[in-house]
Amino acid sequence: MSGTETLRNDHRQIRRLEKIVVRCYTKLNEGIDIPFSDIDMIVSIMSEFLDAIHYAREEDQYFPCVASYDSLKQEIRVFMIEHEFGRRIASNISKYLQKWKSGENQQEPVARFLKAYSVYLDDHLTKEDKFFDAAENQVLSQDEEKMMYEEFRAVTAVATKLEDMIKSLDYLESTPWMKN
Repeated sequence: MSGTETLRNDHRQIRRLEKIVVRCYTKLNEGIDIPFSDIDMIVSIMSEFLDAIHYAREEDQYFPCVASYDSLKQEIRVFMIEHEFGRRIASNISKYLQKWKSGENQQEPVARFLKAYSVYLDDHLTKEDKFFDAAENQVLSQDEEKMMYEEFRAVTAVATKLEDMIKSLDYLESTPWMKN
């Protein structure tokens, strides 16, 4: 396994989240109730997995390693900006969800920001997958790939959060609103 493959595996899980987000905003727009706890779980995955784990792996280790070769720097800059954009969308989902939970009718902005997040994810992941191909084939050595993989694995808290996130995705995929 390599650092790049670890990030690709993250992307496979994130694609599962993307499908859940699409179904969630679609159902909300149809007027179907989604439990607040399920939407909270979606937001939690956005912050605890995407931001705290996946983006951190890319921003703290992967991107700096690739950039150290004076390679793909413009792409990395764009990804860093996009990560911040994704964080802001997730923050807006959380903000409007809290207002909605406190009694204000904020279903529409929650659905709108969920849709924006799904569009962001699809575009961002597609571009990053191409970036990974270039980095893997043109920049990173096998030793660097292995070293990053070992660094990713060394953080045991990440493994626990990853397992929790996968369980949350499994749960969300099994909900009645996802199946219907």
